[in-house]
Amino acid sequence: MSHRPFPGRRSVLRGSLAASAALTLPVGLGAAPAFARSGRPQAGWGVQTGDVTTDSGLVWVRSDRPARMIVETSATESFRNPRRFHGPLLDAGTDFTGTTRLHGLPSGEQIHYRVLLADPDDPRRTCEPVAGAFRTVSRHRRDGVRFLWSGDLAGQGWGINPDRGGYRIYDAMAGLDPDFFLCSGDNIYADGPISASQALPDGSTWRNVTTEEKAKVAETLAEFRGNFRYNLLDDNLRRFNAQVPSVIQWDDHEVRNNWYPGEVIAATDTRYTEKSVDVLAARARRAFGEYFPISTLRPGAKEGRVHRVLRQGPLLDVFVLDMRTYRNANSPDGQTVDPQGILGREQLEWLKRELSCSRAVWKVIAADMPIGLVVPDTTEGRPNFEAVAQGDPGAPLGRELQIAELLRFIKHRRITGTVWLTADVHHTSAQHYQPSRAAFTDFEPFWEFVSGPLNAGAFPASALDGTFGPERVFVKAPTASNVSPAGGYQFFGEVDIDGGSGELTVRLREQDGTVLFTKSLQPGRVGQ
Repeated sequence: MSHRPFPGRRSVLRGSLAASAALTLPVGLGAAPAFARSGRPQAGWGVQTGDVTTDSGLVWVRSDRPARMIVETSATESFRNPRRFHGPLLDAGTDFTGTTRLHGLPSGEQIHYRVLLADPDDPRRTCEPVAGAFRTVSRHRRDGVRFLWSGDLAGQGWGINPDRGGYRIYDAMAGLDPDFFLCSGDNIYADGPISASQALPDGSTWRNVTTEEKAKVAETLAEFRGNFRYNLLDDNLRRFNAQVPSVIQWDDHEVRNNWYPGEVIAATDTRYTEKSVDVLAARARRAFGEYFPISTLRPGAKEGRVHRVLRQGPLLDVFVLDMRTYRNANSPDGQTVDPQGILGREQLEWLKRELSCSRAVWKVIAADMPIGLVVPDTTEGRPNFEAVAQGDPGAPLGRELQIAELLRFIKHRRITGTVWLTADVHHTSAQHYQPSRAAFTDFEPFWEFVSGPLNAGAFPASALDGTFGPERVFVKAPTASNVSPAGGYQFFGEVDIDGGSGELTVRLREQDGTVLFTKSLQPGRVGQ
């Protein structure tokens, strides 16, 4: 395997980040005492990078007060002759968050960076630098690509448990030194309050770190922002963010369980005083764009959208989908005509165009919901469906019509190397889709891999819908519902593309990194 090694990155960062974390660790949601007394800005929420390319990347930070963001980069951790990038003024309009685009970077190289926050009235007064590192995308196939994916964080009331060391899964993921991490949605549970404790089946108690904004469902912009800040209280996550670039998409829990545009919350759901889901979604989307380095959601970005393509060199393009913003209403999903579907017509045509022009060996379709797994929606007590499948194994109906159109397009355009990755269902599995088993047959075989949760309740395996002929080759899931992280069943996946052969290997892993299932796919094929 010819993936390029950078053996010094983790050891350097662990030492520097441990020191900076001790200085900048948030206390509740307020300022760290040392910097609060000094009167200087502080960056207690750590740093992140995202949407990294061959020559650029976005760096994120949050201040505790108005500050000018400055980023310095260097080829080494000594920061000799650093290059300086002047970022935005961070103020209350963005909850003191901001991103700076680093440009003109060398391809396929390790970039050390540090963020300083300067007092706008006295630039000499800066915070302690907060360090991180990432690799730019290589232009050379021989270097290979390795990344991880998962989703579903702090769900079902299972939050940061100090007794268990917090979100430990992030340390296991960091140990694999991936090029980037794809989060397939449910980065927060805005509809899931977190209490100080929950009872476990064995009679013991799960203890949570709690905050004011997580004491109720999120409705205001401040409450949505507080949900994103909550996860950044975890040491493991902040260390991971400083070491590994992210590719972030959203799903339902960034707003509300199973939401769709135009939805009105029932009067019987007294948790919400704001009944318009469109209003909640607008607030959530704003906070989402503030708390992650996403190229298409930066201030001034023309598109203002979540879906995008991230080109990772000659071996890989990642097609990040948005299966929330453009979908139709959840329903029994049995209609024989459905032009809107789950992606919306505009996004579907965008995806077709981008797949057609992709020259990458592998095209990963990052879907925030599965294709052939049945996900019911009983939010309002009606037999509706939340994802694509509706349990009818016959010809495509409802949202399946749009997926059938896409699969047919991939076949007839001879688009090679498509692989589907997703999360959402809180277990891990591998499904192979085969026309010979399907009711709809005008497509080439493909694989769909499921991972997650990161730190949330685990649930039994979802039923399969036979329309596209899925066969569940592997699954690990509990038999009971809402098994806590203390009971296991927390998962992430790894994708490793060899720079020599072009072979793509998927490994489904448990929270400690143990490999549960491995599948290798060969390049250059329309179907696998």
